[in-house]
Amino acid sequence: MFEGLKKAFQKVANSFKEKVEYKEIKEDDIEEILEDLKLDMIENDVAYDIADSIINDVKKQLIGFKIKRGEDIEDVVKDSIKKSIIKSLGYENINLIESIKRKCNKNESYVIVFLGINGVGKTTTIAKFANMLKENGISVVIAAADTFRAGAQEQIDIHAKKIDIPIIKGQYGADPASVAYNAILFAKSRGLCTVLVDTAGRMHSDIDLMGELQKIVKVTKPDMKILIVDALTGNDAVEQAKMFNENIGVDGIIITKIDADVKGGVAISVSSVTNKPILFIGFGQNYNDIKRFDPNEYVNNLFD
Repeated sequence: MFEGLKKAFQKVANSFKEKVEYKEIKEDDIEEILEDLKLDMIENDVAYDIADSIINDVKKQLIGFKIKRGEDIEDVVKDSIKKSIIKSLGYENINLIESIKRKCNKNESYVIVFLGINGVGKTTTIAKFANMLKENGISVVIAAADTFRAGAQEQIDIHAKKIDIPIIKGQYGADPASVAYNAILFAKSRGLCTVLVDTAGRMHSDIDLMGELQKIVKVTKPDMKILIVDALTGNDAVEQAKMFNENIGVDGIIITKIDADVKGGVAISVSSVTNKPILFIGFGQNYNDIKRFDPNEYVNNLFD
């Protein structure tokens, strides 16, 4: 994973070692090296503004820093980059499991609307998420509110049967907001803790889709709106994050296919452009292949 950024960060550390030894770091010493790093980050899916912000923060940390004899300049540089990336991911994370349990203890259902364009793994991720909740002792119903895409109802129904979770469906062409609302009524009548609402994802630039999603949000009044993006789509994931956040509002993010991401910059970008936390990452085809996102673990992997 993340081979692109790993190579970029190792390259800049090596460049510092060649140029700076046992002295105070001057701006002239590092300007060209860090500009090269910024370009490498952009090539590896870090959005331009985010890469620029990280580089400026690294400069502030390093300019004027005095290298002591015996101190490893590589470690100094890597630590400064790590701190800057952590800062860019530094939005408060949410313990969603505990939030759901707290609301369930009040005999109320926690409603989550999932957003994302077709092809990002939204349906599979919802199934993984539902299975994770079930394994944590949390009851779930899925609302199959994608009444647009042919096969969408059947696809999520198959997952629901495999993990033994109830599902509320609607006919194709039906009002998706009504499907979601019926699922909430179903949850309330049976004392279920969580309603997971699958939604259509025709295109992230589709005005009709955004209007449809806005109606679903208005009707369901969700506790959480989670955007699902595919790590392999690069800068397009960033544009999707911007679009959904501006039009619908995003509370948290799940990144899929992270195990196949050879670049590594999508996580930095989508969190930074939305100012919202990455909640979970998906990394395989099994229902257990989802885990809570740990910013420190992610950053350490970039330097592994």
